[in-house]
Amino acid sequence: MAEVSFYHLEARPLEWALPRLLARVVDSGRRAVVVSAIPERLPFLDSALWTYDDQSFLPHGLAPDDFAADEPIWLTCDAADRPNGADVLVLVDGARPDDLSLPGYARCLDMFDGGDEVALAAARQRWRDFKEAGHTLTYWQQSPEGRWERKA
Repeated sequence: MAEVSFYHLEARPLEWALPRLLARVVDSGRRAVVVSAIPERLPFLDSALWTYDDQSFLPHGLAPDDFAADEPIWLTCDAADRPNGADVLVLVDGARPDDLSLPGYARCLDMFDGGDEVALAAARQRWRDFKEAGHTLTYWQQSPEGRWERKA
């Protein structure tokens, strides 16, 4: 079973928090697949990873990239789409995998907007579903400064 960590966005938006979490994933030598439930958001996420820091960027790709296997981060709308062999799954925009057993993934990061009641309710349901599927769960909430504080 995978370790599933929920990240409750409050102080900073996804485009600020996502690149910083992904940088930690890449720095640890792991690869990630970022899954959005909204296909139209992929270009936005692509841009955020290129521009989040004036001094750096996060190497990544999205279809129809010809070098998908080489990318440490892959952006997609399908959790089964893992051309880079990622072992970290990142869910954004309310995405949820079809297979809750998360085959091939050691970690799952579920990021949701705490200011959106619909997103909050959906995250609570995903928590229950992942727990029922037997995963180890943790819950992180943003401090007013944007740092992550473990709450559960």
